[in-house]
Amino acid sequence: MNAKGLDDWIDRYLHHLIVEKGLSRNTIEAYARDLRGYSVFLEGPAGSDPLTVSSDKIIYYFRLLRTEKLSPRSLARNISALKGFYKFLLQEGVLEENPLRHLRTPRVIPRLPEILTVGDIEQIIAQVKAEKPLGLRDRAMLEILYATGLRVSELVHLSVHDVDLEVGYLRTKGKGSKERIVPIGRAAIRALKDYLQGSRQVSAAKAEGQTLFLGRAGRGITRQGFWKLLRRYASAAGIRKKISPHTLRHSFATHLLEGGADLRSVQSMLGHADIATTQIYTHVSRDHLKRVHQKYHPREFKRV
Repeated sequence: MNAKGLDDWIDRYLHHLIVEKGLSRNTIEAYARDLRGYSVFLEGPAGSDPLTVSSDKIIYYFRLLRTEKLSPRSLARNISALKGFYKFLLQEGVLEENPLRHLRTPRVIPRLPEILTVGDIEQIIAQVKAEKPLGLRDRAMLEILYATGLRVSELVHLSVHDVDLEVGYLRTKGKGSKERIVPIGRAAIRALKDYLQGSRQVSAAKAEGQTLFLGRAGRGITRQGFWKLLRRYASAAGIRKKISPHTLRHSFATHLLEGGADLRSVQSMLGHADIATTQIYTHVSRDHLKRVHQKYHPREFKRV
């Protein structure tokens, strides 16, 4: 198989991941970079046919990546991308044997996410001037994101039909187009009602379709647009932590667990396929419990 043939199969594999696996755009782009890098390696001075390359040579490639000071997470993703690619070639009948069948993907210790306190979030929301035309929208978006733990992509793709304010739930599609139902909560319901009865009616006159959160021109607000307004409000609140829309999702999960919610319920609301993904928040919650213990336990308090 020549370089062009390999690139064609990489494209087919990426298409397979999009159509069959429903992986996110960011994941597909990362896998594409990883596989293109592998393709360049095979074209090098001691080039090899990807169909006959030995497992030793592929392992040598991973060692090269390690010398480039790739993070453990990036290295694990490279291994995962190549293992999946060779498995795909095997399923398509291009290969008779997978050279990576015995290679284990290294376990990556998850990074603890940045968390906002309840006070931080209240301060951010307090910066919104609801009397301004887009203030009602901004407050509703912030309240909804914190109340539901949605991904920002899920938030900006909500339609007016996805929300049931009488019952207090919204419907969203997450990774892999999997639909889930998430409760909203009273504060978010109140903010969303104000927005729907106020500034959205003005924007809706210019709107095409039923997108819930609209900008001045009547088009849906983008992920980048929401990120910018979140950072602006966080800066106005005097919060110096590194904040992204995902920070509100992390905070949602952590605050629920600290309040006594069970892990399975939080997993369901976040839309995690694997509960192991949700368990990262138990580490954050344990840190919180340790601080509470140190602060309030009588033996700690008296420093015996």
